[in-house]
Amino acid sequence: MGFHTSSRCVIISMTISTFILAAIFSCIALSHASPEYALTIVEDVGDDSNLEAVVENEEMQDPEDQEIFYPTREWQVVKPGQAVPAGLHIRLNLQTGSNEAKLLEEDNGRNHHKQVHKSTSVSDRYTAEELKEALAKFKEGNENVNPTEETDYKQEIKRRFKPIGELKKEFEQMNIKVETDFEIMTKIINRFNTSLSTVAEKVNALYDLEYYVHQVDNAQNLLKLGGLQLLINHLNSTEPLLVEHSAFVIGSALASNPKVQVEAYEAGALQKLLMVLAAEKPVSVKKKTLYALSSMLRQFPYAQQQFMKLGGLQILKDFFRGKNAESLYVRVVTLLYDLVMEKMLLYKDNNTQQIQEKQEQYKKIQLLEAIIEQGWCPIISDLLRLPENDAREKVLKSISLLMPSCRAEFQKDLNLQTILDSLRKEYEDLDADEKKSGEQDGYFNELLNLTNSVITNLNESLNGK
Repeated sequence: MGFHTSSRCVIISMTISTFILAAIFSCIALSHASPEYALTIVEDVGDDSNLEAVVENEEMQDPEDQEIFYPTREWQVVKPGQAVPAGLHIRLNLQTGSNEAKLLEEDNGRNHHKQVHKSTSVSDRYTAEELKEALAKFKEGNENVNPTEETDYKQEIKRRFKPIGELKKEFEQMNIKVETDFEIMTKIINRFNTSLSTVAEKVNALYDLEYYVHQVDNAQNLLKLGGLQLLINHLNSTEPLLVEHSAFVIGSALASNPKVQVEAYEAGALQKLLMVLAAEKPVSVKKKTLYALSSMLRQFPYAQQQFMKLGGLQILKDFFRGKNAESLYVRVVTLLYDLVMEKMLLYKDNNTQQIQEKQEQYKKIQLLEAIIEQGWCPIISDLLRLPENDAREKVLKSISLLMPSCRAEFQKDLNLQTILDSLRKEYEDLDADEKKSGEQDGYFNELLNLTNSVITNLNESLNGK
């Protein structure tokens, strides 16, 4: 066996190694007898060159070595009685009922952790003959196992676990009731459209439908099912709840979905949304309708052009004359800010043919000019009185954007400078508190910088610079 008998230390070392080897094979065998001893831990022992050598020489193994399982990178059946090294992928094939194992693979090159099972390091130091001898000794000791205890163990396994065939039937039954989103949406629309449904049931159906139409494909399926036209028609309903939730579903379906935007426009959605906003409706209805209008107009220049022609800007301005509509103010200003920025950013984009075509479309939209002409400047600046910081942030951004065009209007607003100075003092204190807590560039620091920028631009305007 290649031992050097002249060295007592070497003999002692090999004796200890043989003992360790026997212990390893004992653990392997126990892993077959009881899950408590299963070898499931993968150890990283370094280079896998030895492992590749074992795989390449697999066909050259002695036939008697078949008592040891030699893994490859493909799934192989683990025969009863074979010793399986640790650190392998092990699975139960539900179709055949056999145990299968293979070598671990690298994680697509991302982690590049090379994983080698324990038998690699052992086979690197011991010959196949030495391994067979150790396994034979272990098997001799295993012959003393009590047959009664083994039978009881098998019966316990059968009692605790279901047969493969029974599991397959249960899996098939579970898959029978699986429905696609299209099928679910069909049922929801039918539930909404039936005359037997109450208003509460219809609202509940709309609530369920809104969950699905956020997905682009589902929103387009809404067209195929005729659901979009059905929702647009319900904008004329005398039931405020149906109008509100129909608009909510329309807005979710239109968001970032050009195909549905075009179909909705051609179906008359823009006109009906503006009619709802112009009518005497509860604020909750107008919120959802304004959401649908915003989804219709964003990134859709033709719809923006028609919005201007239909007097949409004036309809939104009328909100500021109504009562209890404060919750709509910031939403309106945010929409106008986004539409103006959308056009400005387009002209900063690359000068491709597609961009040039869009620029030609946006040239027909004179939104900023209409905002100045219709007197929006003092309306927007007056919103700085709102107490919410989120609302102030949006108003400050809008004032900064409109400053070149609204300069004269802002100069006439004697209270604007006073409000800005008050905001600056407030945000200086809040910014100082943030910095004391260790936050150097916090939210209030951003608001302070935005306020200072508006004040600086306004002072330059007042000084005629």
